[in-house]
Order: sequence, then structure tokens, then C-alpha cells
Amino acid sequence: MRILSGIQPTGNPHWGNYFGANRQYVTLQGNKDDAFYFIANLHALTTVRDKERLSQQTFDMAVYFLAIGLDPEKSTLFVQSDVPEVTELTWLLLTCCPMGLLERCHAYKEKLAKGLTADAGLFTYPVLMAADILAYDSDLVPVGEDQQQHLEVTRDLAQTFNYHFGETFILPKAYVVPAAGKVPGTDGEKMSKSYNNTLEVIEDVKAQKKKIMRIETDCRPMEDPKDPETDNLYLLYKLFASDEQRQEMEEMYRRGGFGYGQVKKELARIAEEYFAPIRERYAKFQADPSFVRDVLAEGARRARAKAAEVLDRAQSNCGICIPK
Repeated sequence: MRILSGIQPTGNPHWGNYFGANRQYVTLQGNKDDAFYFIANLHALTTVRDKERLSQQTFDMAVYFLAIGLDPEKSTLFVQSDVPEVTELTWLLLTCCPMGLLERCHAYKEKLAKGLTADAGLFTYPVLMAADILAYDSDLVPVGEDQQQHLEVTRDLAQTFNYHFGETFILPKAYVVPAAGKVPGTDGEKMSKSYNNTLEVIEDVKAQKKKIMRIETDCRPMEDPKDPETDNLYLLYKLFASDEQRQEMEEMYRRGGFGYGQVKKELARIAEEYFAPIRERYAKFQADPSFVRDVLAEGARRARAKAAEVLDRAQSNCGICIPK
């Protein structure tokens, strides 16, 4: 049973990334042959056009993965562009891909709706994503509830290719990541880099505390009781809190008589404590770039071996290899 997932190196991961997906990667890793995680730098080219920035963020993402607990002995960690078989497989899939299928994809439609220019990379990126998944005979792909369309496209392309050229690809299934609930940003909207409202996993503690102290709250009097489940500060706090801590905070909300500044200080404290081991490991791996490069090189070797096997199968089945 092989699990595969990837993340674009387009910025520092925030609390929403970590609790919504990244933490589950660590839980799901079993051994190096069963858990494949990659840094999707080819996908990032649709938005990042600065070579130094892309290169550094790719390295930083590898450090982040190691810092949160991905173990090279339990999972395969690699960079997408280090497996060129995937881009060749992308072309084979493109020849079986209807235009209408891509026109219906969310990311492309959203760009058009906003009046933004959508280039060919964005239009065809679901096919590259399909190649990412199919190249490793992936069985399960962790996705959020709003990302299942991407996997449906992958399954459609695999079925079409299999129909034309015979059984070639395994049809992957979605592993819907258990929801962490809404992770609100500093403005109350969903935490997202595009909204500039994030609290990052790896961030200067003092700078993060200032962000937390500026989180928007309502203007109800201190003495009024408040519903914790509708308050963004509490929703953030309970990401970190133990059952006992959550219960105490809930009781304080319901009886009232407190200020939001008190909750903000406690949120800053508990978040700092929770992420301290990750920050410590992040600093350690940043200081040892040769180790990180070795992990990525070994991961690419494993990934290429599997991708080459799948690509050879696809080439043979569709007839682009010269007969022996």
C-alpha cells in the first residue's frame, strides 16, 4: 500500500498547512517503500519566477519535512524535478486528455473568474499532478475535502490510457485527511498565504506573538459570556491544547469575565511550546545542508527506480518503444 503526497515550495508552511495535512504525513509514514513525499518545484514554476527564491524554498521545504518528523528510514522524500520520468509520463497522459476535462478544473476556472492570465502551465498542471501520482503506482493520496477533484482527474486519465493501451496504471484512491476544523487566519478568514493572514510554523517567536496580539476580535464587554466554538482565538487555541486545557478555556469563555488579551497571551505561549521541538530540529537540519542533500538524493534514487518501471510499462503499452 503506497501513499503519495506533495507540497509546493511557495512559502513557509503555516498552522493551517501543518494541522490540515503535514502532521498526517508523519502519522501515515510506514517504511521507505510505502510512503512517498515530494517537493513540487515544477508546479511552483506557475507562480514563482525567481530562481534563487525557488531553489532556497525547495531546500527549506525539505528541512521543514525533516523537522516535523519525516524519517528517511520510514518514507521517501525527494524533489519533483529530480525524477524526469514524470515529465515524460505527463506527455503520454496529455495525448489522452480531453480539453474539456482541464477547462473544468478549479484552479484554472478561479484564475479566469478573477480576470487573471492563466498560462499553459496552470491549464495543464492537473496532468502533471496525475503523472506525479501514477508514476509510483500510488494506492492512496491524502487530500483535503476540497481537493478530491484533482484525484478524480488522475483516475479519469488513468482509465482513458488503460482503455486505449491496456492495463497500465493503478487507479489510486483518496485518503481524505481528517479535518482539523477551520484554521482561521489573523483576520478571521481561512488561513492562507494568498490572504496574507498566516501564522507560520517556523517563525520568530517574538514576531509571531505580535501577530497573535493583533488578531481581530469582537468588541463584547469583558464580563459577557462568550461561545468558544464561534471565536477564532479559541479555535486556534484548541489546535494545541490538551483535553484538560480545552475544557478550562471553554469554561472561562462561558462564564465571561476575561479579556481577549489574556487568551492571546496563552495562545502565543502554548504555540511556542508546541512548536519548540520542530524549530530546534529545523535549525539543526539547516546547519547540516549536506545531510539534507543526501536525503533528497537517496529519495530521488528510490523514486526514479519506481518511476522508470512505470514509464517503461506505459511506453511499451502505447507503442513508442522500438520492438526488440
